[in-house]
Amino acid sequence: MIYRILFLFLVCFAFFAVNSSAQSGRKKPSPTPTPKTINGPSVNNLPSQTATPNPTPTPRPTAKDETDEIIKVDSVLVPIPVSVLDREGRAVTNLKLEDFELKIDGKVVPISDMTRSETPIRLAMLFDNSSSVLIAREFEKEAAVRFFRRVIRPEKDKAALFSVATVTQLEQSLTSDVGSLTRMIDLFPPPEGATALLDGIVKVAEYLRSANGRRVIVIVSDGDDTTSDGTLAETVKSLQVNDCQVYVVKTTDFENFKRTGTRVGSANTRFLDAERRMSEIAAQTGGAVYSPIDEKEIKDAFDRISAELSQQYILSYYPEEAAEKSGEFRTISLAVKGKQNLTIRARKGYYVDRK
Repeated sequence: MIYRILFLFLVCFAFFAVNSSAQSGRKKPSPTPTPKTINGPSVNNLPSQTATPNPTPTPRPTAKDETDEIIKVDSVLVPIPVSVLDREGRAVTNLKLEDFELKIDGKVVPISDMTRSETPIRLAMLFDNSSSVLIAREFEKEAAVRFFRRVIRPEKDKAALFSVATVTQLEQSLTSDVGSLTRMIDLFPPPEGATALLDGIVKVAEYLRSANGRRVIVIVSDGDDTTSDGTLAETVKSLQVNDCQVYVVKTTDFENFKRTGTRVGSANTRFLDAERRMSEIAAQTGGAVYSPIDEKEIKDAFDRISAELSQQYILSYYPEEAAEKSGEFRTISLAVKGKQNLTIRARKGYYVDRK
């Protein structure tokens, strides 16, 4: 009897406990599982595949940042090819960027970069084919052929050929094919006509305007000019605006030597004017004038131009003044710090070109 009463009591207690749990609505929380790892990081720490991360906001530029951006947009690179020669005329090839001091309008400015002569050359030869160079005809042709074969690197460089007499003609457009250039020289007609040399130089400078690389003009002429419309000052400006460096192989001494057996001819006004024009053009653009009298000196002159082009320093200058006005002229002065008895050839100035 006692056992029956005890059994009924237990059954009633169990029924009451279950019913109370169902009415309360609370569930026992499951224990937190131990995190599993995949190659180290916790699975719980991996990003959800469906979650979209918030983008990192772009910081608003400061006044300094905005100024820097304007300078980068507005500034135009001013390339400055530089040849440095020692007392014996040999190229100095071991200089570093910090060895140079650049002044623009007399003020020292930073040089952004310096490279060597790996920069491609875009060269145009202006070949005098007027009647004034009749004696030097074969000399000019041989010199031009030799030069193209020596200086043009087919994988990098290009050259064009112009003839100048009463008018200037493009005989061969820019090409890396030296054979095409030499064939066009062989096809030149006999020299005739007047000489519009300054006009021809301007035409060549304009032709090279869109060429990327070092823009070089080699003039083979006696420097005489009888019919140009433009002036020397206008010619120099065109060369500076178009960043052209000019070398001159002047044939006057060759012609004098053939006629008289001496290097020096008559010092008349016409020849002195020609000498002055060629010297001024070369000096203002960072080039040089050579006056060979025979085949050996012809070879030496073109070899020296070739060597100089292959050993140049190319300095890069970015004007810092965003307010510079297009068309203004800036003078360039260049020195090598702490070095004496060096010849430095570089352009004497540039024109501001805001694009």
